[in-house]
Amino acid sequence: MQRVAITGATGHLGANLVRACLHEGWAVRVLVHGSGVGLEGLDVERVKGDVTAPDTLPPLVEEVDVVFHLAAMISIDGDQGGRVPAINVEGARNVALAAHAARVRRFVHVASVHAFTQRPLDVPINEGRERVSGPRVLAYDRSKAAGEAAVRGVFEAGLDGVVVYPSGVIGPLDVGPSRMGRFFLDLVHQRLLALTPGGFDWVDVRDVVATIIAASRQGRANEGYIVSGRWASMAELADIAATITGVAAPRWTSPMWLARLGAPAMTLGNRLFGIEPLYTSEALDALECNRALHHHKAAAELGHAPRPIEETVRDLYAYFAAAGRMPAGWVPRE
Repeated sequence: MQRVAITGATGHLGANLVRACLHEGWAVRVLVHGSGVGLEGLDVERVKGDVTAPDTLPPLVEEVDVVFHLAAMISIDGDQGGRVPAINVEGARNVALAAHAARVRRFVHVASVHAFTQRPLDVPINEGRERVSGPRVLAYDRSKAAGEAAVRGVFEAGLDGVVVYPSGVIGPLDVGPSRMGRFFLDLVHQRLLALTPGGFDWVDVRDVVATIIAASRQGRANEGYIVSGRWASMAELADIAATITGVAAPRWTSPMWLARLGAPAMTLGNRLFGIEPLYTSEALDALECNRALHHHKAAAELGHAPRPIEETVRDLYAYFAAAGRMPAGWVPRE
């Protein structure tokens, strides 16, 4: 029986990966930092620890075959007092070093398409694209590029590893929910007065998981694979949601200049009430992105085959309905 270790197991992507690994019949060990929400009732071994505390990691990786490193801090509001680089850069290095010391067979590092420079916007992005750098780059993007570099440094020291770069992950089993999960819930609960401009490349969480597992089996050592779906605007996502839920989407999409003008006030207001903002100036930057993320390499070598966004959104709402998060009396449309 293959033995695997997973960091970030309580996140959206991690929760789906844990279940997929169990479905494969693998023995699963997870790093738990906090409550372990989303892992209830699962036959997994839990190891208390923190990616920023190297001495807690050996029990996670000892005597395992594969390590999936998913743990990361997503931020659309700066470096969060240094926590973003601590987790996304030093934490990634710590896990890779622990895996190397434990002589694991394969290390799969989940990076992000945010690590790539977006411009020029009219030139498609592939794995050879330059990585972001410099103090003017968004803190999260910079951390994902630096985290990849840190892990690749351990690859050079002898760790057998591959890197995957997911785009915007959406889909079922969004326990948190994630920021995009909140967006879809806000739509059906009619909590959004207007939509933000721009869009992103979206990919189903289950397709990302399938490709991550394929990378553990057949990905070429030291290679990287973009795991994307297709670009869609926020307005298109809202229209897809409306078709599925029967709840009308907001009619108005703010122009970018107005959204940017209001973003600082929204961010400040949410901070005062202890609420994570749905969008910030940094989030708007991310929505003005390159629309062509090529996943040809992942398709050819790992079998990556993203499903239609409509199916993803339908299944996400079915999950939310089963979890009791939909409006009272709501029934799915046929």
